[in-house]
Formats: sequence, structure tokens, C-alpha cells
Amino acid sequence: MTLGLASMTEASWTKRALADLEEILVDHAHCEKKAASTALSLVFKYMEHSHFLPVLSALAREELRHFEQVLQHLAARDIPFRRQKPSPYAGRLMEACRKDEPDRLLDVLIVCSLIEARSLERMGILRDAVDDPELSRFYGNLLASEARHRAAYLDLARSVFPSEVVAHRHGELARHEARVIAEAPPWPRMHC
Repeated sequence: MTLGLASMTEASWTKRALADLEEILVDHAHCEKKAASTALSLVFKYMEHSHFLPVLSALAREELRHFEQVLQHLAARDIPFRRQKPSPYAGRLMEACRKDEPDRLLDVLIVCSLIEARSLERMGILRDAVDDPELSRFYGNLLASEARHRAAYLDLARSVFPSEVVAHRHGELARHEARVIAEAPPWPRMHC
């Protein structure tokens, strides 16, 4: 598994992304907004894990800064930020999360880490593939944060659950994530 993922992005995604960078940028803004919202929702839902709070709060702030940066890239290109049909990716990943606690907590943290890992992988692809040097630099600059966010979610999971339990469930959910990506509609989205 690379980046904790059970599959790598196919070349067809890169072609779709480059053919419709406007849609990718709009979707990227939505992804950053949703990532911030997810981190904050975990602050509210799991406040009894006090060591989560500063990590998730900082993560949410950083995701909102990324959202603002994507909005700036949209504005610089005269692309309006707008509603967009959401990718089924995150919803399908969440369907695999168990309902009862504490299993749900473990699954949600791992799913968040997998989403960050897929984002990291695809931002690296965009950094290398886009012709626009400013956009390439922007995606390159995001890689360290995405890697840190991926690790933060796994670290939080390991702070509550035994490492071997986290590793086993991570493997199961990574295989599920690979199936979700393989079955995703061919839309120009960060996670399709």
C-alpha cells in the first residue's frame, strides 16, 4: 500500500482532471470546506477525548486556509465558486463505518486518513501534470499539509486503539476505498 492506499490513481483520472481544471478547482474548494467541517464535527462528537481537540482544531483552521487559497485561485482565473454535484466518494466510504462506538470512532478516523491520503496522491499528480506554474506550485505546497493531516488522523486512532487493531481495520477500509475509487463515476472531481 502506498500512502496507506490499496490502489493508485489511474492515468484516466489525470486526463479528466486536466481536461476540466475549472471543475477540479471548484471541487477542490468544496473538499477543503468539507474537510474543515469534518474536523470540527469530530471536536463536537468526541470532546471527551480532550487530546483530540487541539489537533482537530488546528487541522480545521488549516483546511479553512486551504479553502481560502483555492478561492483565490478561482478568483484569479475568473471561475465562480458554485454548487456542484458532490462526488459519491466520501459518502460511500462512510457507509463502511460501523455504527456502534467505539468502533465507529476508529472507522471514521481511518476514513479521514484515507481521504487525506487520496487527496495527497492526487495533488501530487496535479503538481506534476498542470501546465500552469502557479497552480503547480500551489499543489506542491499543499503536499506537506495533506501528509500531516493523514498522519494526524492515524495518530489519533492509535492514541485510543491498539496499533494492531488500527492496522487491521486500516487494511480493510483501504481495500474498500480502492473499490470505491474504481467504481466512481468518471467526473472531473478530486475523488472520482
